[in-house]
Amino acid sequence: MSCIVEDIIDRLLDRINAISEPGQGYTRPSYSALETAAHHVIAEEAEALGLKVTRDAAGNLFARLPGRDRTATPLYIGSHLDTVPMGGAYDGPAGVAGAMALAAAFVDSGAPPPADLVVTVTRAEESVWFPVSYIGSRAALGRLSAEDMKAVRFDTGRTLADHMREEGGDPEAVISGPGLASARFVELHIEQGPVLDEAAEAFAIVDGVRGGLRYRDARINGVWAHSGGAPRAARSDTVFALADLVVAMDRRWGAILEEKHDLAVTVGRVDAASSEHAFAKVPGRLDFCLDLRSDDPAILERMDQLVKAEVALIEHARGVSFQLGAQSRSQPTRLSAQLGDEIHEGARRLGFSPRRMLSGGGHDAAAFAQAGWESVMVFLRNWDGSHNPKEGMDPADLATAVRVLHAAWAENGQESL
Repeated sequence: MSCIVEDIIDRLLDRINAISEPGQGYTRPSYSALETAAHHVIAEEAEALGLKVTRDAAGNLFARLPGRDRTATPLYIGSHLDTVPMGGAYDGPAGVAGAMALAAAFVDSGAPPPADLVVTVTRAEESVWFPVSYIGSRAALGRLSAEDMKAVRFDTGRTLADHMREEGGDPEAVISGPGLASARFVELHIEQGPVLDEAAEAFAIVDGVRGGLRYRDARINGVWAHSGGAPRAARSDTVFALADLVVAMDRRWGAILEEKHDLAVTVGRVDAASSEHAFAKVPGRLDFCLDLRSDDPAILERMDQLVKAEVALIEHARGVSFQLGAQSRSQPTRLSAQLGDEIHEGARRLGFSPRRMLSGGGHDAAAFAQAGWESVMVFLRNWDGSHNPKEGMDPADLATAVRVLHAAWAENGQESL
């Protein structure tokens, strides 16, 4: 089994990441021909292993390996293949390659898994393309709405329904369909922070996913003026207004962390009206986005109120007006302690004692948990962060995690190396 796990991981990561828009890093937009092509790679590899491949109305891919007990609750395992613009090689693909490697390990051993193992490749996990969280997994679960289908992709201005249909999906069937029956879900994913790398730990079990509160299309309106002619007291400068908000939010963030609450605050995009702005002009308009994340809904609500209070003060002081725009939220989610314990036992059998930790980013595993599934994640250490071309991961760490999962669910509770 040792070789087959490494071989399929290396081959799949190479094949998937050969599919990208040109330019820095990796770009496979949600519901694009590139995302579809990456799904075809998995279908081809799964069929070669003897797995039965199906797709649902949203284009999610499922490759099923029959288990010993066909009546037992199946175990779905996988991740996504779309990326953020100019993203990295492992956010999503690592989990898909790991799921395929686990299926290959069971096939190679000649002993089936205890229940059906379903390699799962979701569509459109990255919400940068459409302002909707967990599109593919929520579609699979029957939890996507007609209103969600109207969301437009930021780079094309076309709706989710249009793009889904173009890539072979059926939006109407997604909305009306019952969705998958409740089962169990495991997602392998790179950690999107430095904790495991700094601790020199290959993997960890994730027991919760932060929720988010976002203003994706906020704007500050001021007055364009000459940079030399407009005195300070007469200016309505949107850049200084945003600077005031950023400094205030940083101060509030620090105070909440000192209270031992969980919180992350990010101003992820700033555009000072690029086409209109010039060296000698006081900026009269600025667009930005604000991303608040926490494992506590009360903290998100508290920060939202603080943002609005600071905005009111800045508007008065700077002579500007804020338009925060539509708010979107995702709920903090606890993951399955039972599945986490099973994976921990598999790790113990192989001499590991992985930590339990929180995920700062949102993931498909949260959508499955919110739908009532037993759902858990396994994090893999990475370096240089995530959502950028420098994402790092040692494929050997992924292979180790796959062996742990095999040990957790192999018939004799052992892994044959």
